[in-house]
Amino acid sequence: MADRSAPWTQDEVIVAADMVCGNDWRDLRRDDPRVLALSRLLRSLPGNAAAAEDPAFRSAGSVSRKAADIATAHPDYPGASTKGGVTTRQVVESFVRDPAAMSRIAAVIRAQWEEAVATGRDPLDLGRDPDAPENGDAGVAEGGVVLAMHLRRERDRGLRERKIRAVLQAHGALSCEVCGFDFGRTYGDVGAGYIEVHHVVPLHASGQTTTRLADLAVVCSNCHRMIHRRTPWLTPSELRGRVRRTG
Repeated sequence: MADRSAPWTQDEVIVAADMVCGNDWRDLRRDDPRVLALSRLLRSLPGNAAAAEDPAFRSAGSVSRKAADIATAHPDYPGASTKGGVTTRQVVESFVRDPAAMSRIAAVIRAQWEEAVATGRDPLDLGRDPDAPENGDAGVAEGGVVLAMHLRRERDRGLRERKIRAVLQAHGALSCEVCGFDFGRTYGDVGAGYIEVHHVVPLHASGQTTTRLADLAVVCSNCHRMIHRRTPWLTPSELRGRVRRTG
């Protein structure tokens, strides 16, 4: 399979953009050690084994071309941009808005890749939550690996149950902190006691940390989706403001 028929994933573009960002938004030649290292890592991933039979797949030349796409997509680039695609433009926009957060995301993805190479497991299987919703409409910062890790953290059963008990004790009911939706009032017994629990500070921003109940928000499924839809992710209070303005 030729490399041109294998579109770059969001995770791949995020890591490549972090590399270009660290080079002052200049592109990198194919013999640059950073390009060679990223090419080796991408070609070594268990999930890329079949594609990597093609020597052009994520080759040094391919990585260098993607670096040029990323560099020319930066708003300060003086010339014409190359045809890097929508994902490349969105990732660059995310780096321009919040370079520190995006670099943390890139570091998480790289760590997952390195673990995948060491263990022989597909990186998307590491930390996967089988009950997590699909992320087809997720924002670009939620690369597949990062979103799976974040949702797994949000679904820590002990934390979730403690947060729900605390809310019930304080308010006597479970309603979404954003829009006020109550599953029990709408669906009766089948919805009683159900709500989703969201980490207000996402994994890519906080890193490894001890979570307090005050760091969690109870939200309905729709609001939870909307929180995760933009990059950077909206906070519950930001989304609540949007709901009020449109209500």
